[in-house]
Amino acid sequence: MAYSIDLSGRVAFITGASGGLGAQFARTLSAAGAAVVLASRRVEKLKELRSQIEAGGGDAHVVALDVTDHDSIKAAVAHAETEVGSIDILVNNSGVSTTQRLQDVSEEDYDFVFDTNVKGAFFVAQEVGKRMLARAQGAAPGTFLGGRIVNIASMAGLRVLPKIGVYCMSKAAVVQMTRAMALEWGRFGINVNAICPGYIDTEINHHHWDTEQGRKLIQMLPRKRVGQAQDLDALLVMLCSKESHFVNGAVIAADDGFAV
Repeated sequence: MAYSIDLSGRVAFITGASGGLGAQFARTLSAAGAAVVLASRRVEKLKELRSQIEAGGGDAHVVALDVTDHDSIKAAVAHAETEVGSIDILVNNSGVSTTQRLQDVSEEDYDFVFDTNVKGAFFVAQEVGKRMLARAQGAAPGTFLGGRIVNIASMAGLRVLPKIGVYCMSKAAVVQMTRAMALEWGRFGINVNAICPGYIDTEINHHHWDTEQGRKLIQMLPRKRVGQAQDLDALLVMLCSKESHFVNGAVIAADDGFAV
């Protein structure tokens, strides 16, 4: 028996879409039929991705977004809905990190991580969520009532790791943010869930796995391997679909068992 999920007619807004997991998420949701809005500060990279998606027959749109700027968030979401239509799916993916021991973290380092990973993620979800709520309450037009919000946390939000303590703290906050949103918004048909990826090979860290430190890290992993971006595809599509209507407030580790 074959089983497929069709996101045709849905609009998906993906933050941090200019590379890494965000770009893969956009390709995946487009392949499932959604119109995708690519959001990031790196607009030229977004345009390249849009061309790739359109070349494959997909529907992609570009908006500039700085998640650390509240006005930028509001403008990007408003522009997306004006150009494409009501946002049905949010993939809240923007994230940054620093590497240092806790005693060496400066106020600037702390703010750099939390302004993007926590404050930025919250206000993006809030801006999209308010619009989803308005449709659900009949205060705004829209063909799809409710919505799907997928916050990209990290297995580092479930298991503390050395030298990235502030990042771990920020992603733990995203986990609790997910649960809080699920609790308040679930009654309106807005399902909010989190994916906690483990170590994934992307263009940002690809070189690291061939270094001595990278090889040592791989040997510490449960199955001595890092994941590929496409390893998250099936989980993401399921959480974004109408078929996931009974999944709300879930925090799902996709880390090959590392956080067990």
